[in-house]
Amino acid sequence: MWEIDRTYYDGFETTFQRLIEKKQVLDKGRPLPQSALHKIKEALTIEWTYNSNSIEGNTLSLRETQMVIQEGITIKGKSLREHFEVKNHEVAIDYLYSIIHENYQLQSRDILNLHGYVLRSIEEEFAGRLRNGGVRISGANFIPPNAQKVPDLIDELIAFVLNNPLGLNTIELATVFHHKFVWIHPFFDGNGRTVRLAMNLILMQAGFPPAIILKNDRKKYYEALNQANNGNYQKLLLLMCQAVERSLNIYLNALPGQESYESIATIVSEPGVSYGQEYVSLLARQGKIDAYKEGRNWFTTRKAIEDYIENRQRKRQL
Repeated sequence: MWEIDRTYYDGFETTFQRLIEKKQVLDKGRPLPQSALHKIKEALTIEWTYNSNSIEGNTLSLRETQMVIQEGITIKGKSLREHFEVKNHEVAIDYLYSIIHENYQLQSRDILNLHGYVLRSIEEEFAGRLRNGGVRISGANFIPPNAQKVPDLIDELIAFVLNNPLGLNTIELATVFHHKFVWIHPFFDGNGRTVRLAMNLILMQAGFPPAIILKNDRKKYYEALNQANNGNYQKLLLLMCQAVERSLNIYLNALPGQESYESIATIVSEPGVSYGQEYVSLLARQGKIDAYKEGRNWFTTRKAIEDYIENRQRKRQL
């Protein structure tokens, strides 16, 4: 179960290096002003809650999610469950932030607590409890393991993360954890929201900001998980890298002197940019340039495009 085919690594080496360098810049800029940190955390909590719930079918919009969290407003025409899902996820995020510290180590108790918050007042009989029966997942290309194996599999997964026998970097480790958790499917309900919380325990303990899988990438996300079931982690790792980079950029933008990001459409319309929007957007989707996604739009910098062109020309000359 724990043998991972890392043939993807060479294709991600440049991306990993870029993310590590961004984290180093962020580390040097810490501590950020408390006012900036509060605003970032508040915005990420709303986005994280909206996107994670929407992936699972919650119909509240981003603005409606914000109103429920910040103003406690009940949205007309939306179910009580959908409101609970928003408030529960907010509480789960607060719990996650409260347990992260320099020497934190992933443990099953915290995963159970996160799940308990996710299903609180929704399915109390299952909240914070491992499943004791079989489950099937619509659209998935696998059947989760027998319920009797779940406790041991969770313990093995946590041991894998803590011991890291394959020497994976933090982003790889969080990606493999994410997939294996979904494969184990330890709960009757709430697995997706719980794993998208729990994977950030790994990232945040290592000093990365929380990564958010976007609702607009829902189809790609499920396809990536199915590919990972067949041993191919490339697509899931790409989604994870993009999510980490987006959050890193949000934090870095709070530091003075950082280059601002613009939409690709804006940059390619400027004089001196020799590549078209479609090609630059493809580079962004493939993780070949420094870019991040907002809604359906990709944002990057002119320097990122110029660096890519320069590196490509240099390789041709070698």
